Amino acid sequence: MTMQEIKRLIYQGEKVDIECKKAENNVPKSVYESYSAMANTKGGYIILGVREDKTKKDVREHFIIQGIENAEKQKEDFWNTINGNKVNVNILKDDDVYVVEEGGISLVVIHVPRAEFNMRPVYVGENPYKGTFKRNHEGDYHATLHEIRGMIRDQNPDGNDSMILEYYTMDDIDKETLRKYRQIFEIRNDGHVWNSLDDKSFLEKLGGYRRDRKTSVEGLTLAGFMMFGNGQAIREEFSNIFMDYRNETEVTVDVRWNDRITYDGTWENNLFNFFSKVTPKLTEDLPKPFKLEGIQRIDETMIHKAIREAFVNLIIHADYLMDAGTLKIIKRNKSFEFTNPGILKLPLEDIFRGGNSKPRNPHMQTMLRMVGFGDNAGSGFPTILATWEAEGWTQPELVENTSLNQVTLVLRMMPSWLIKLQELEVQIVEKLDASPEQLHAIKENLEKAIGNISISKTEGVEIAIDTFAKSISGMPKLQFEAIRKALMDVEKQGNVIAASAKLLAEKLAEKSAESAEKSAESIANELSKRQKQILEYMETGVLYSTEEIAIAIGLKGPRTRQLLNELVAMGVVDCTAVTKNRRYIKR
Repeated sequence: MTMQEIKRLIYQGEKVDIECKKAENNVPKSVYESYSAMANTKGGYIILGVREDKTKKDVREHFIIQGIENAEKQKEDFWNTINGNKVNVNILKDDDVYVVEEGGISLVVIHVPRAEFNMRPVYVGENPYKGTFKRNHEGDYHATLHEIRGMIRDQNPDGNDSMILEYYTMDDIDKETLRKYRQIFEIRNDGHVWNSLDDKSFLEKLGGYRRDRKTSVEGLTLAGFMMFGNGQAIREEFSNIFMDYRNETEVTVDVRWNDRITYDGTWENNLFNFFSKVTPKLTEDLPKPFKLEGIQRIDETMIHKAIREAFVNLIIHADYLMDAGTLKIIKRNKSFEFTNPGILKLPLEDIFRGGNSKPRNPHMQTMLRMVGFGDNAGSGFPTILATWEAEGWTQPELVENTSLNQVTLVLRMMPSWLIKLQELEVQIVEKLDASPEQLHAIKENLEKAIGNISISKTEGVEIAIDTFAKSISGMPKLQFEAIRKALMDVEKQGNVIAASAKLLAEKLAEKSAESAEKSAESIANELSKRQKQILEYMETGVLYSTEEIAIAIGLKGPRTRQLLNELVAMGVVDCTAVTKNRRYIKR
């Protein structure tokens, strides 16, 4: 990392993944707390040699890069300490700690990766319950008891759901739920040897009931209890966990949802019932093709399968032993959100790559897979990605909130180019140099343009941007020029949106040239006698009010305003505001 790259990081302000320390003479003790916090959260960078002045609001004055004189010694001291007994484990490689020098200023940079799930918690000292830290936007904080216990649970490579819930027996199983499950199992597994077993033996085979050979303790496992348990018993043992489905496809100011499934006393709120009730509602609006395989009708698509995979992932990766959490599913017009308690066990890149699944609840995964729900281990998320890519939709988003200890999967059924246009629109508006009235008008026109494109059959970002450019080039000249200037600033960012901005600018130039070719004669033929009279009165580049023009041509104000707005729509006159202070200027 160069000094320029460090400056870019610092001037973004301290975030979850950046921590600055003054470190004038020695490595501060707080460095090891930040090391613990970053390792247990999302990883990040600790930068030694940067002083913070909290009285300054300007980020370049708030963070002062002053450097340190003994950088190599502090680097050596850090290594000696981290390899000693200051922390329980060193997860750093040699090239994670280095000195950056420029212009006589030296900094020590410590890159802290996120610790693997089987190495968390990373803590300071000898007691994990006193020395474990996590990180949020406000800095390092002592991890809560539930967060520490969650990290310790996640060390188990076999997951959580095989634990025996002492004092819970087969009497706590909802017989109707288990009966429905066994019916589906028998249909899908005709002739299976488990079909003849009694309920208890059947659950034992699935991992839903277990006897510990060492302690002779036996009972329902977490998997069996949560999947098939009696709702009242589940609420007694897991009052911290809620299940909630909301259909928000027709939400208004007065209506928060148009359908909801949560505990209301009308159903046994175990996981299999929740899955069975909600799944049909998620996919009921999706197109169903008529297709035969032999004599059997196949009336679902890969989209149906991908949405079920998302639901299965929610169940098998949830941490049901957290202090609080909700299995929440929200259905909107063009998107689905699946939220479960518990942070990610694997890095995002490993999850997207697939092939290595580490569910917290592998027995629940088996239970669902045996009745046709869920792919083989490690292939579920890639299935979702492949389906969304095949449809040309924006890539699914997996959002981890380490403060709330939850993960949300967002599936948007929108073309990727539409998301790019929406992001580009935001960037254009942020860069606009315009009056409040003009800004309001431009935002309205941009939103209208994107709205029109979103309901068209446009395919591909280049065609979408071409259509977008055509719509923009028809705006009044003052708005059009303001957008072109904004695009120049967006282009400088050097990211994906900048590439779209460059393409849009090129398209606008083409549309502007096409528009210029329209002859003055053809425009003149479209003008009425009164409109020509107005244009003859107006001088190019001079601002006029409606009242001034009305007096000059001998008409009343409302009729004059109507004529002027018609000229604006034709592109021969621009307006500078949308209020009573509106002014007009001849192109």
